[in-house]
Amino acid sequence: MAKRTHYLPESTEQLKEDLHHLTQTVEELVNATADDSRSNIKELRVRAEKRLKETRDRLENSGERLYGEARDTVEHQVDAVDRYVHDNTWTSIGIGAALGIVVGMLIGRR
Repeated sequence: MAKRTHYLPESTEQLKEDLHHLTQTVEELVNATADDSRSNIKELRVRAEKRLKETRDRLENSGERLYGEARDTVEHQVDAVDRYVHDNTWTSIGIGAALGIVVGMLIGRR
């Protein structure tokens, strides 16, 4: 299974661009309220709402994709550990016993 971390820089750049556009639109909206032009405010508000919705959708999609990638990575690691334990049963038992002794000694010091 190949890692899919190559999506992250693209997502980061897209997020930065989206936030920049959203910030720019909100600043325009604030500036437009200074001259109190009703049609200008309405147009900027529509643009701000549209960009906010687009940014929110992209963030949700990115979050879902990153969650899926993390889940796949964890599943891959669990499978690797499972194979190791099955292939090296006695070594795994020895490691577990050694860890148990160390933890027992640390708890016993209290």
